[in-house]
Amino acid sequence: MMRKYSLRFKLSSSYVFIALISLFLTSVITNLLLEKHFRDYVIEKQERSNQEIVSLVSQYYETDGSWDLDAIEKICINALHRGMVIRVVDAPGTVIWDARLHDDALCQQMLADMAQNMTQRYPNWQGGYVEDQYPLTSGGMDVGRVEIGYYGPYFYNDSDLAFISSINRLLAGVGIFALLLSLFFGAIMAKGLSKPISRVITTAQMIAKGYFDDRVSEPSSTIEIAQLTAAINQLAGTLGKQESLRKRLTADVAHELRTPLATLQSHLEAMLDGIWEPDQGKLQSCHEEIVRINRMVGDLEKITRYESENLILTKTSFDLSGLIKQIIRNFETDYVSKGITIMFCGGKELVFADKDKISQVMINLISNAEKYTLREGVVEVRVKGTSEFTKISVKDTGIGIQADDLPHIFERFYRADRSRSRLTGGSGIGLTISKAIVEAHGGKIEARSKINEGTEFIIELPKRLPLDCH
Repeated sequence: MMRKYSLRFKLSSSYVFIALISLFLTSVITNLLLEKHFRDYVIEKQERSNQEIVSLVSQYYETDGSWDLDAIEKICINALHRGMVIRVVDAPGTVIWDARLHDDALCQQMLADMAQNMTQRYPNWQGGYVEDQYPLTSGGMDVGRVEIGYYGPYFYNDSDLAFISSINRLLAGVGIFALLLSLFFGAIMAKGLSKPISRVITTAQMIAKGYFDDRVSEPSSTIEIAQLTAAINQLAGTLGKQESLRKRLTADVAHELRTPLATLQSHLEAMLDGIWEPDQGKLQSCHEEIVRINRMVGDLEKITRYESENLILTKTSFDLSGLIKQIIRNFETDYVSKGITIMFCGGKELVFADKDKISQVMINLISNAEKYTLREGVVEVRVKGTSEFTKISVKDTGIGIQADDLPHIFERFYRADRSRSRLTGGSGIGLTISKAIVEAHGGKIEARSKINEGTEFIIELPKRLPLDCH
């Protein structure tokens, strides 16, 4: 089984690991650079010391061809204690001064100490005795030479080694401080990154339990986390809306089916108990309630299909005005029987839409206008086109809708006036279907109404004609 670790632990560990790698590489590179520069410095320092000795010895050559032996001895002894074995020879080849003749044991001990210092620091050190020769001149003449021996190619004395050790301790201290600092800031950054993610996890768990009102409120400067937070909040909102719709639909269906089912139950129980005779009138009443239930079920299937985001529209170009005129002619008998005047205003207007579904919308609106308009009322249908939209208006002089009811008339099963809906046989779903169809076309529908003055429905459909349509 794979062992699991928290995001905070992984982030903190990653920071520490990166810090360790960075410190290691920095230390190695810094140490190599310091070693190189210090080695170059020591080699340059040795060469300067050699040149200095040659210059000093040259100064003690007398014009008569003799040497100041005491002064030369002081120079050479001082150099010996600095790790240099000096041998001075004049032009004929006579030895003026020799450190090995002066104190060979000291020379050997000095070289051994140098070798020990270098091998302790560098176990694989390959060094040894090195000797350089420099000419002595006076007045432009060659008067002898100086042979300078030392441990080479270079060596570190005690002060040099102490300096290198102090540098290494400083680097180690800086490394430890940097490591602790990375641990501190790594923990803070890991907490800052993991906190909103933990909140997202908590919110997702609450959503899974059905608490759709919970939201992630913590802001984040990280783009991906901000996007994740927004997605979770959007998911919660969508699921909340769907749950509300589900509950409302359940309540609406139960409410709509309760009355016809109760009627059927009471009639059937009366006939089974012998209270009523199952005559044609009572059977007809039961049949009407069954038809009513079937109509509700069919309407539910329609609204489910029409409210789907995958609603398929079969769009064609057609004359909207011609379609509306045909629908009005189909309703003409009903309008005349109620003494209602219906008028149409508008010229030819091409639209690119699903003809059957737009026809269903117009049938619903014109039918509603007829149902809720009193005798001698007027219904006016207008079509007007702009460069971007086609506007449709269905206005009646009917009984109107209460201001409190107006925002809800497009909700499924909503009835502004239950008594009038029962009388007219409405299911409270026609406007919901109409709204779904219009919005599926990318349009919008709205209603304006005043009590006892009438109602107006306004539809805007976008003009998206194909290129070959004029």
